[in-house]
Amino acid sequence: MDFNFALLLFILTVFTGIFWVLDKLIFRRQRQQQARQAVQDFERITAASVETESGPAEVARQKQAIEIARLREPWWIEWTAGFFPVILLVFSLRSFIVEPFQIPSGSMIPTLLVGDFILVNKFTYGIRLPVINKKVISLNDPQRGDVMVFKHPPNPTVDFIKRVVGVPGDVVEYRNKKLTINGKPLAMTPLPDFYDKERVSYAKHFSEKLGNVEHQILNDDYRPPYVDRVLDFPYRDHCEYSNIGFKCKVPAGHYFMMGDNRDNSEDSRVWGFVPDANIVGKAFFVWMNFSDITRIGRFH
Repeated sequence: MDFNFALLLFILTVFTGIFWVLDKLIFRRQRQQQARQAVQDFERITAASVETESGPAEVARQKQAIEIARLREPWWIEWTAGFFPVILLVFSLRSFIVEPFQIPSGSMIPTLLVGDFILVNKFTYGIRLPVINKKVISLNDPQRGDVMVFKHPPNPTVDFIKRVVGVPGDVVEYRNKKLTINGKPLAMTPLPDFYDKERVSYAKHFSEKLGNVEHQILNDDYRPPYVDRVLDFPYRDHCEYSNIGFKCKVPAGHYFMMGDNRDNSEDSRVWGFVPDANIVGKAFFVWMNFSDITRIGRFH
């Protein structure tokens, strides 16, 4: 989606955080001073009264009520500083631990279906600064077979999800709908045809082993093997296209991504390599699909 929710959370965190700090340093002390002054004024008034209808217990209750009233946060503090801890927690979890996404298209069928709500591990590939997505701590590199969320190279405001097919230095070939990595064809095991509810049609269904990951892919017999649209992208000269497919060498610091729904996925074949700077995280869990709760669970 185009909406930058991370930026909105960052702005809200800073905005509410300013009021939280001001309340701790200034506004709360002012309320405490006003409460003490009000209690002292009340004590002077009751002490100056010759007769009082209230007993000691009632006087103590009134003093407590006055103090509570003076210490109560005004509405503008409740709606700013009061929400800061919650917003900070959400912002921190979403930026550094795990981030939720929803699958909007069928490019990753059958692994991920339209409507799946997924979780993405934000620290597997390193710690990145929120909003600007700059890596500050390197951890693991993406591996072949990983399902990865990344910023779309032609439009970094949009998040995409595909499978890592090629890592830096790999030669990726896809000819006649068969994938080859560094000259070695990937093993494919035929499965019963898959019924795609989104397209209301059947597709060829295979199990494919990519690296250490065994996953499922789809092929559409009615779609040609060649790439019918190719954009002008960085390192375009690393790729060769023909009427039966393509061959690309992945440059350093970049990754080649493809959807599991091979004939219905706009991916690196069209818009090129994904630079390391665009990586968001590794997808690993479906936490909800309101159309099919059996979808909940881990995936490969």
